[in-house]
Amino acid sequence: MAGTLSIGAGNAMALDMLQKKARHFVVTKVKPWIGDATIVDAVNAQNVETSKLKQQQIDQEDIDWLNRSDQKLIDSRMHNALSTFLMAKKDALGPAVLEIFVFDKKGLNVGETDLTTDYIQGDEAKFWKTYGAGPNAIFVDKVEPDAGLPHICQVSLTVKDPKTGKAIGGMTVGINTDKLK
Repeated sequence: MAGTLSIGAGNAMALDMLQKKARHFVVTKVKPWIGDATIVDAVNAQNVETSKLKQQQIDQEDIDWLNRSDQKLIDSRMHNALSTFLMAKKDALGPAVLEIFVFDKKGLNVGETDLTTDYIQGDEAKFWKTYGAGPNAIFVDKVEPDAGLPHICQVSLTVKDPKTGKAIGGMTVGINTDKLK
């Protein structure tokens, strides 16, 4: 029994170290450009665009996204100036970065490098613990296996408007921690 506990504790310590490495990577490599006008302008514009949406409309958009039945909505988030910007950043950051996506103050995708499973991030910890926590929040999720890779970690940051200092949305970066140096 004691051997099992020490192995479990060792695994927990190793996973904690991977989380710290992922956080450090995002803070040093991503956070410096999170206030770029391309991101801020896209999020602010979408916040205006989606401000009048009713929850029923948002829920239907999410269903359509999940079913991949609203190609116009998907294309509007996958093929815009923000997504092009994010793709260039992802490519420059190298193989440790699996995905980057940005969401607005309702948790709706604004731009992304890779198609997300769902359109609404507003019902997940990445939203509550960034946008919901204020303009300087960083949330490091658990390290878990995903897409056949053993150690994936999502790190999310609040997107804030540099002019006002207020939170306007958030960004999530998916990290393959095995590729971090």
